[in-house]
Amino acid sequence: MGTLLRGLAWDHRRCWGPLDASVAPYRAAHPDVEIVWDRRSLYEFGEGRIEDVLARYDLVVFDHPFVGDVAARGLMLPFDPYLPDEERRRFEADSVGGSWPSYAAHGKQWALPIDAAAQVASCRPDLFSAYADRFPTSHDEVVALGRRLRADGKWIGLPMVPTDAMCLVLTLAAGAGDPIGEGGRFLARAAVERIVAQLRELAALSHPRSAEWNPIRCYDHMVATDEVVYVPYAFGYVNYAARAEAPHLRFGDIPHPEARGALLGGAGIGISAFSAAPRAAAEYALFLCSADYQRGDYVIHGGQPGSRAAWTDAAANAATRNFFRDTLATLDRSYLRPTHAGFIDFFRDATHRAAAAIAGELAPAAFADWLDARYRVSLVPAEPAESPA
Repeated sequence: MGTLLRGLAWDHRRCWGPLDASVAPYRAAHPDVEIVWDRRSLYEFGEGRIEDVLARYDLVVFDHPFVGDVAARGLMLPFDPYLPDEERRRFEADSVGGSWPSYAAHGKQWALPIDAAAQVASCRPDLFSAYADRFPTSHDEVVALGRRLRADGKWIGLPMVPTDAMCLVLTLAAGAGDPIGEGGRFLARAAVERIVAQLRELAALSHPRSAEWNPIRCYDHMVATDEVVYVPYAFGYVNYAARAEAPHLRFGDIPHPEARGALLGGAGIGISAFSAAPRAAAEYALFLCSADYQRGDYVIHGGQPGSRAAWTDAAANAATRNFFRDTLATLDRSYLRPTHAGFIDFFRDATHRAAAAIAGELAPAAFADWLDARYRVSLVPAEPAESPA
C-alpha cells in the first residue's frame, strides 16, 4: 500500500502555489506517495490554535512564534533524526536572517524554514518617482514624504489591523535598539511612548482604510488604485513585485539606519506528532526546502523561499524584479521575537491594545504597563501537557 501525506498550508498563492506545484514532480519520483494540501486563513496561520489542526495532518506550515508551545507540548516531531550533520550545516548556512534558528527550541529543530519574510518597505514605482529618488531611510524622511503626498492628494499606507499594529511596535522597538523582554519586562515605558507617538504620526498621514488593512489588502489597494504611493513597514509579498499585469510594486529596505529591526516573519514546515508516516513526511519536507527546488519551481509558482540560495539567485531575482536582492539587507538584520511557550498567547492578547494605542484610544503609559504585566505572565511555565500518542 502507498503512503498518503496530508498537509496544511495558509491561503495565499505565496504559500500554496509552490506546494501544489510540487505534488506531481515529487510523485513522479516517489509513486508510492500520495500528497494532498489543504488551506487555512492567514489569521489562523498567525494566531489560530495550532493544536486544533495537527491531529488531521502530517505536515503543517506554521509561524515560528508557535515553536515554544510546539516544543513544550510535543505537538510536532523534531527533524533531528532526519538531519545528518552535513545537511544541518547546509541549512544553517542557507538561512535568510534568523529563519533557521527561529524554529529551534529545547536543543531540537522543530521545522524547516520554507518561506522567509520580514516587514519591508514598498512603493508604486510609476508614482513614487515624482516624489523621491530613493526610499526613505529614517522616520523623519517618511514623515516628510507623507506630507508631500498629502499635499498632492495621495497617501502612504500602513497596514494596521491589530496583528500588524503589534508587529509595528516590535519593529520600531528593535530598530531603535530598545531592550525587548529583558529582566522580566517587555518594553520600557519611555520606549512605548516614543513608538506610539511615531506610529500616530505615520497613521495621520496614512490612507484612511489603513486600520482595516493587513499587507495583502494594502497591496491589493495599491495596484488597484493610484491612491497609495509608499508603505514604510509591511510584510513583503513577492507576488506583487513579480506580477505580469501593470502596475506592479517595488520593494526595498525599511526606513531605519542600516535597515535593522524589521520583525522577522516567514513560515516553517513541521511534522505533526500525529503523523502515521513521519519519515515520508520528513523526506518530502526536505525536498520542498532544498535549495534546488526553492530557487527554481518554488519561485516560479509564486513562492517566497526560505533558502538564501534563492534570495541571491540571479534567475529568481530576474523573475521578481529583484524583490529578493532589494530586501535581503532588511531580512538579514531582522528581529527574531521571543518564541518561549506562552509568547503566542501574549502576542495575541497584545494586538488589539496596540491598535487601540495607535488609534488614540489607549494611553501609551497604560499600554506599556499592560505589556509588562502580561509579558511576565507569559514567562510562567504552564502545566506540562501529555504528548500526543
